[in-house]
Order: sequence, then C-alpha cells, then structure tokens
Amino acid sequence: MDLSKIMAISGKGGLFKIVSQTKGGLIVESLTDGKKMPVFATHRSSVLEDISMFTYTEDIPLKDVLWSIHQKEEGKKASIDLKADGKQLFDYFESVLPDFDRDRVYPSDVKKVLQWYNMLLEHELISEPVEEEQQPEGQEEASADKKEEKPKATKKKAAPKVAGSVKKSAAPKTTSSKTQKK
Repeated sequence: MDLSKIMAISGKGGLFKIVSQTKGGLIVESLTDGKKMPVFATHRSSVLEDISMFTYTEDIPLKDVLWSIHQKEEGKKASIDLKADGKQLFDYFESVLPDFDRDRVYPSDVKKVLQWYNMLLEHELISEPVEEEQQPEGQEEASADKKEEKPKATKKKAAPKVAGSVKKSAAPKTTSSKTQKK
C-alpha cells in the first residue's frame, strides 16, 4: 500500500491525492469529489505515509493499522458506527491494535482513522503492506566500506553563457569621501 501520494489537510475534510508539484506547493485532488486545489507550505498537511499510531511499546505506521482493520473487516467497510461514543470506538480499535496507548490516542483519532480506512477502501487503495528488504549485516558493512574506499569525484560545471547577460556584483562599490573632494 503506497500512502506517499495521499495526504490529509487540516481544516479540509477527507483525503487528497497528490497530482503534481508546483513552484510554491502541490496540486491535490480530493478523493471525495475529485476537485483539484493548490496546497501551499502554509497549509498544515500530512502525508499518510508519515503518520503512525501510539502504542505502549512503539509507534505503529498507519499503513499497518489500516491493514489490520482490513483483515478484521475481511475487506469490507468498518462495521462500527463512526458516531459511536469513545468507549465503543476504543473497544473496536483495541480489537485491531491491542496495545494502542489510550492516553495519547483520542476517540477523534480513532474516528479519523476509520473514516480514512473507509475512503481508501472505496478507492481500492488498501493492500498488504510490503516490508522493506534488509541486507544481512555483513553485506551492509561491505557496501559501506566500498563507498568509503571510492569517494566520488565531483566536477564543478561552468555556468552556461547566456547572450546579453550581465554579471552583477554582490555589493555596490562606494567611494570614500576623501576621493570625492579631490
């Protein structure tokens, strides 16, 4: 499941798919209604790939939580009413993520994750998370040694010449008052 192109924007309902990047931000498309809009650095937004849930042992990536919900629901929408009270939401969420931290995860967080799950499921964006392949320790060290042995030489490329361009100096030259009196 690739959540690196899906984001949540504070103050905007739903989820958004990153369509393209602009000079000042991103262009996103709403998964709810398909409308496109710009997102700037001033917007508080998060890519779902970077979100994790608090547990008593370690933080669990959102994609793993979503997959757990998917397995519990057998590929169907969340069976709990999203308007349920906090105790019911916590009881449901405990069946998905048994050791979630009840002090740092709020009912509104659970509700939001379940809404996101339903939306991602509707757009068929939920799949089993793929674990990153790790090299055996000996191979990692060997590849690190090779990198250290052969540092890459970098050549500085000359700036392209542009017809009619003028090189500007960093600061304007000033004349002292002594040379002006002469």
